Amino acid sequence: MSAASGITRLLLLRHGETAWNQDARIQGHTDIELNTTGHWQARRLAAALADDPPQRVYASDLQRAQATALPMAQSFALPLLLDPGLRERCFGAFEGQRFVDIERVDPTAARRWRDRDLDFEPEGGESLRRFHARAVAAVRSLCARHPGECIAIVSHGGVLDCVYREATRTALDAPRNWSIHNACINRLWHGEGGFTLQVWGADQHLQGRPGVDEINPAA
Repeated sequence: MSAASGITRLLLLRHGETAWNQDARIQGHTDIELNTTGHWQARRLAAALADDPPQRVYASDLQRAQATALPMAQSFALPLLLDPGLRERCFGAFEGQRFVDIERVDPTAARRWRDRDLDFEPEGGESLRRFHARAVAAVRSLCARHPGECIAIVSHGGVLDCVYREATRTALDAPRNWSIHNACINRLWHGEGGFTLQVWGADQHLQGRPGVDEINPAA
């Protein structure tokens, strides 16, 4: 696509797996690193984009997003550009806990979160309404900066959820019935009409299990 088209092709990607993903712990702004599977996923993701590489690579400034984006940036000789606006929702006092823990200690807070109360804020955290505004504005701004280009944005599950809802015109408080898996490929367009969904949840590059050599190529 030419810059004159005003259309930005967007690769919207969730970071690779972390130990807290495996344990179903809430990460939010807590800066958790990728586990060995997450690093393998990041390398597979970069390889999967080789035939149609992005022209820019952006990531949240949290290390799990940076580490997922880095093999991609290196493969295509691009700088890795960081944007804190792409961070996950801040969950404050909930971070490090599992939902079942919160439900046991504070069932009212757990219910408001589960019901997607737009104005509910965990202690020290963001409301869903404020998070949505921040995340969507960050992604829109980057898309608007690169008309006619293909850009990759490596972010977090909550950010992907917000953009999916924008593209499908799904209410922010509606229950989620779509998947947001680590390191899957999601393709959208962004132009004057907003976001348009093209492909969601492509995971062919993640089929199978990593072998020893793939987990640690230097071994």
